[in-house]
Amino acid sequence: MLHCQLSIAALARSDRLPRMNAQPKDLFQDDRKLFLLDGMALVYRAHFALVRSPRFTSGGLCTSAVFGMLNTVMDILKREEPTHIAIAFDTSEPTERHKVFPEYKAQRDAMPEDISKQLPYIDRLMEALNITAIRMPGYEADDIIGTLAHQASDQGFLTWMVTPDKDYHQLVRQDVIVYKPGRQGSDVELLGIPEVLAQWEIQRVEQVIDVLGLMGDSSDNIPGVPGIGPKTAKKLIADFGSVENLLENTDKLKGKQRERIEENREQALLSKQLVTIQMDVPHTVDLDALKYDSYDEEKLKALLQELEFDTIGTRLFGKSFSSAASRASVIREKRETEIQATLFDDPVDEKKIDDVPHEYHTVTTADERAALIAELMSVESFCFDTETTGLDPRTVQPLGISFCIQPHTAYYVVCGETAEDACAVLEEFRCVFENESIRKVGHNLKYDVSLLKWHGIEVRGTLFDTMLVHTMMEPEMKHGLDYLANLYLGYQPIPTSALIGPKGPNQKNMRDVPLERLSQYACEDADVTLQVANAISPKIDELGVREVCMDVECPLVTVLIDMEYEGIRLNSEALHEYSDKLQAEIGDLEARIYSAAGHPFNIDSPKQLGVVLYEELELVAKPKKTATGQYSTREAELEKLASKHQIVADVLDYRNARKLKSVYVDQLPEAVNPKTGRLHTHYSQTWTATGRLQSNDPNLQTIPIRKERGREIRAAFVARDDDHLLLSADYSQIELRVMAELSQDPAMMEAFSSGEDIHRFTASKVYKVEPDEVTREMRDKAKTVNFGIIYGISAFGLQQRLNIPREEASELIRNYFEKYPGVQRYIDETIAQAKEHGYVATRTGRRRYIRDINSRSKGVVAAAERLAMNSPIQGTAADMLKLAMIKVHKALAAGGFKTKMLLTVHDELVFDMPRDEQDTVMPVIEQAMKTAMPMQVPIVVEMGTGKNWLEAH
Repeated sequence: MLHCQLSIAALARSDRLPRMNAQPKDLFQDDRKLFLLDGMALVYRAHFALVRSPRFTSGGLCTSAVFGMLNTVMDILKREEPTHIAIAFDTSEPTERHKVFPEYKAQRDAMPEDISKQLPYIDRLMEALNITAIRMPGYEADDIIGTLAHQASDQGFLTWMVTPDKDYHQLVRQDVIVYKPGRQGSDVELLGIPEVLAQWEIQRVEQVIDVLGLMGDSSDNIPGVPGIGPKTAKKLIADFGSVENLLENTDKLKGKQRERIEENREQALLSKQLVTIQMDVPHTVDLDALKYDSYDEEKLKALLQELEFDTIGTRLFGKSFSSAASRASVIREKRETEIQATLFDDPVDEKKIDDVPHEYHTVTTADERAALIAELMSVESFCFDTETTGLDPRTVQPLGISFCIQPHTAYYVVCGETAEDACAVLEEFRCVFENESIRKVGHNLKYDVSLLKWHGIEVRGTLFDTMLVHTMMEPEMKHGLDYLANLYLGYQPIPTSALIGPKGPNQKNMRDVPLERLSQYACEDADVTLQVANAISPKIDELGVREVCMDVECPLVTVLIDMEYEGIRLNSEALHEYSDKLQAEIGDLEARIYSAAGHPFNIDSPKQLGVVLYEELELVAKPKKTATGQYSTREAELEKLASKHQIVADVLDYRNARKLKSVYVDQLPEAVNPKTGRLHTHYSQTWTATGRLQSNDPNLQTIPIRKERGREIRAAFVARDDDHLLLSADYSQIELRVMAELSQDPAMMEAFSSGEDIHRFTASKVYKVEPDEVTREMRDKAKTVNFGIIYGISAFGLQQRLNIPREEASELIRNYFEKYPGVQRYIDETIAQAKEHGYVATRTGRRRYIRDINSRSKGVVAAAERLAMNSPIQGTAADMLKLAMIKVHKALAAGGFKTKMLLTVHDELVFDMPRDEQDTVMPVIEQAMKTAMPMQVPIVVEMGTGKNWLEAH
């Protein structure tokens, strides 16, 4: 009883869950905590959380969803210590909602095959964890959880519904709470009655149903009332109390709003019925039988070995845990041993803060700050780190800054209690940060420099980021500061959890930490970072990565921060209109597909679609099937059939329209910063192994441009105002030019030097005809060969891509290497280097380790060889773009231009350009991009301008 009472008291103190108004008398009578997990919602969340860097076994099985689910569940078991736990899953059988509304969820995307293949492993995971999985045909997981949660409430349990789904908010009670797992390291969000009432702007929890009913839910195909969005729905329910009362008082409404609601009376009531979670599902579940004891060690260990979850396995079962596929872990451990052998004579006896003499000072007065500033201004280099109230540098408040000039001596400058105090202190240090002659050292400097940028301080001078540098030095190892301190210093820093507790609902804020402890922690961070920097600096020359570290990655930090800070203007209204247009197109495509099939069916169901295409229409004699025995309806399979029947082309078109609408058109407006009115993406330098930048929150790298629909999205990115234009500067065929440069193939270099159309030139070579005899079809095939060779395409792959006979594909590839022998030589030499050294490198020294290049498996070796030949090409092109960004950034500043670099997507840079700078700034940008990385092959930059990104590109 005591434990649960303390938990609620702690929750009451949390910012995320204010104190509950009244507690049932017997709520905590026997300290029972029930956790009910929303299975499929968590599976999807886990899978897509890793969609940009998915996990695969060595055999090619995607394991992102299983990995994410395991982490979520283990975190709950460790942090929350539930006494009872279960997980509920949907089934494929129709529910009551489908019976009253056949279109319910009809438009949903088919379950990705990568997820469906993981479901059996999810079941095995729950079995190994001894967690009961509940499925009830005809009922959804939310109905099962709703029923069990409220029955548990009556029996004295405190129940937590683990889900990211907002529909569950209607189920909240004093003792039934929504537990929304965090994303990307963010905290868990808890929603009790006060949070639900505040979020939905209602007086009673059950009114969530009324708001949902009015606004509808496009993800479930619940119509709601057309034209009534979340904001309007909340206001109407606040005014009228319920959907029913609103419908009885429509005479109090005006204009279009009244007309819409009166015309959709039945639809509003139906929608409310559809969003209402059932709480009377008939079942035989005994809540006491859901009691949790422990996981089955043997079953869990076997599953983790099979899925190659080595890190988690080691954490749970000790260093004795291993799997056949843990080569990466073995290699990393070997490398750790090698590094420490060069640094320490004896086995490392890890030290902590009390084991090492140090002088850490807390700076609180103006005089102390002035003395520190004078000292900082007199040195060539210092290390700094910031302590803040959160993780988003755009919104957090600085609490203090730590500085270290020499090892074991550091200073923590207190920024004050208020935002105004913090800004005043930062202003005093402006001269230090903006001094270009002083090198700044830090770990993950992009956060700290971005924080200062959003507070009006520009950080100038050379940067040395230990995280970025170590990523270039040892790309396969970990790069966290604690790990680097342990590896290079034999030192264990104070863990963050020692100050604010483990991640979770009860974790404190740095603001809550006593100053003395916070100062010691902050000073140690700066001190340790400087020592790590000193330890790894000599290594960058030994490993040949100085250029990529000091000329590419570290200088790029401030460039990216400036771009993120500028953001870009988005025409949200245009996207809202386009969303309606797409919805109409989706409806038209549905009608055409149904007509071609001869009957309605769920287009998003792979099973139903497969039956229509392969059994009813008999498009293929022997259709391909998935591992589960279903017909394969993956995009790659359907594209091969698109020419055989219009229905296939329409299905592909339908999928494209739905994806664009849900992923981009409907979501981009939500990402606009309300304070700036602009969209600010976040760029990561270490996300991809090739060196390509990754855009997140939102991701702008994947906006499709080849089809008309994708181009419409680009049209919504607009210039700052009427006095500006957007400028697009795009490298032309950069990877082909890089391949020509790296291979030094005479024919290919001559083609680029003479300005030939490289695809027509290649076509004349592989088809052995004169250039003026090359047909459009020949050129298109040659283009596929040109780009395919970069990625190591085989004759079989080319046959599939071009839908041509295997012999023709083989002949094209033979002729290609016959005419471009330098390319063949480059491939052979690159693969040989990878086999000898275990890695390949770009022109700047960026390394890509190819660990399977000497495998005994022919299939594994073939994949590794493709990676080996492609990585230097992709990576060098990525490095060139980064060098161009740095050079352009400097050129714009040196020329005093007002033009701002806003975005980078693939090989393209996008600028906000004043109209009156057009003639002067465009040549400057073009020249900087052309000369960013000196090459013999001429570099071509294509430029365009317009009121929006589409016109410019």
